[in-house]
Amino acid sequence: MGDGRTREVELVLCLRSGEVLGTTSAFTAAEPWLPFALPVVDAARESLGLEVLVLRLLELVTRPNGTPDLVRYLAEVDAAPPGGLRRADATIAEATTPEPLRMPWADPGGPTRTLEWAAEELAARGIALTAPPVQVKSWNLSNLWLLPTAGGSVWLKQVPPFFAHEGAVIERMSRHAVPRLIARRGDTALLAEIDGEDLFVSTPAQRDAMIDLLVGLQCDTVGAIGELLAMGLPDWRLPSIAEAGSHALGASADELEAEQRTAVSRLIDGLDVRAARLEACGLPDTLVHGDFHQGNVRGVDLDLTLLDWGDSGVGHPLLDEAAFTERLSPADGDSARAHWLRVWSEAVPGSDPAEALRLLAPVAALRQAIIYRGFLDRIEPDERVYHRADPVIWLARTADLLAADASAR
Repeated sequence: MGDGRTREVELVLCLRSGEVLGTTSAFTAAEPWLPFALPVVDAARESLGLEVLVLRLLELVTRPNGTPDLVRYLAEVDAAPPGGLRRADATIAEATTPEPLRMPWADPGGPTRTLEWAAEELAARGIALTAPPVQVKSWNLSNLWLLPTAGGSVWLKQVPPFFAHEGAVIERMSRHAVPRLIARRGDTALLAEIDGEDLFVSTPAQRDAMIDLLVGLQCDTVGAIGELLAMGLPDWRLPSIAEAGSHALGASADELEAEQRTAVSRLIDGLDVRAARLEACGLPDTLVHGDFHQGNVRGVDLDLTLLDWGDSGVGHPLLDEAAFTERLSPADGDSARAHWLRVWSEAVPGSDPAEALRLLAPVAALRQAIIYRGFLDRIEPDERVYHRADPVIWLARTADLLAADASAR
């Protein structure tokens, strides 16, 4: 039984051919975070003597409070183990049946094909692997591996089609503090390791430096909107999100109060007017990171690198504020927000970033609902558990922000 710090796991094993072999006995894996495959791989080796590739989530059994009791994954093995597997029932036996929305790394043989590509790209550059690849993460938004080489570790990252512009964005922004791109193809990239830690825990000086880094990078994309859109980035400018906003609202309407539905609908209907008011604030449209928070910045002290560009799009630069400040205490959020506004005031003299931020607050929340609805529409049913509750949460947040702004004026 999961205790909030670990996972109780069962693996449905299959061969690269897709043949389902059966289900292992349950074992305990470290860390409760479902997308992280490394603890599952390690625990399967230690508890069951198996070398596995985690392909995807099959089932999550939870307690009433949401704590996982049992996590069942599909995992690939090279050969059938000598025994100890439960026979697969009819549902489990269909785990490898083709599914149109399945990610390529979630199919048997998928990870191996990606690893073969990576090895070929590294070999072409005179880089040899010095140890077996380490599987780090596998879920509907990424397939992540760490590849040990003589020159240091290399990250192998594969993303869904709707994030496939990530490699191109990193290449386009290579003169800035983004990961160093070694090779890329379509949905897959090889990235050099970055010294330091992911800065989920950060100092005020580091947070200010993160904002400075983002704003400097965004200023470099002023006037490049057409180029970015041609690279496949989504368009998050206000009039452009109306249709997607209506879809997100309609898909979750039954889970919202009538007042919430009305408020969000009015916001969507008034996006053209709000866009004109936003334009009058004087800040240009730019590249938007899309998931800008402290954990997506890696480094040591103030030597920082901005990671994870799959969520990136085109729109107002202050759309990135919401994800950053929501993870901070109110005081730290206020401090970061004040720094953000100062930086943009200096970057664009005569602009009004404070008013822009006020106008954008409910739009940024609506954009989050759109993003999560887009995930649910484009990932296979078994994996929707990761995002199922998020559109409603963000639509309700949109309504709350609209109500708070109305009461303050």
